[in-house]
Amino acid sequence: MTGLTFLDPGMLRHEVMLQEAVAVPDGAGGHDEEWREVATLFTLIEPVRSSSYFAAGQRHEAVTHKVTLRRRYDVKSGMRFLRLGRALVISNLHDPDESGRYLVADVREEGR
Repeated sequence: MTGLTFLDPGMLRHEVMLQEAVAVPDGAGGHDEEWREVATLFTLIEPVRSSSYFAAGQRHEAVTHKVTLRRRYDVKSGMRFLRLGRALVISNLHDPDESGRYLVADVREEGR
């Protein structure tokens, strides 16, 4: 088989908490969003891009990363990784070599 992605397992050294958003009743007929822990994982986090732009009278910052992890079938867009107080929201996922061994998540850092 050619084109397999090689990743030294020792590179998966960034411990993160995988979280999903859940709706909880707010007592007034609506709901609030809370984050619930799904799993603790070891990943490789690589910065991709940072940008800054001015719109609607204020400055906006965007920081994106690529997060590589061992394949899991419960990871979805909209979930997030939490690491050392930083929240990395998953925008999309893909299998880099279609082998089913790894997932690569494109993420955007919240609060930036």
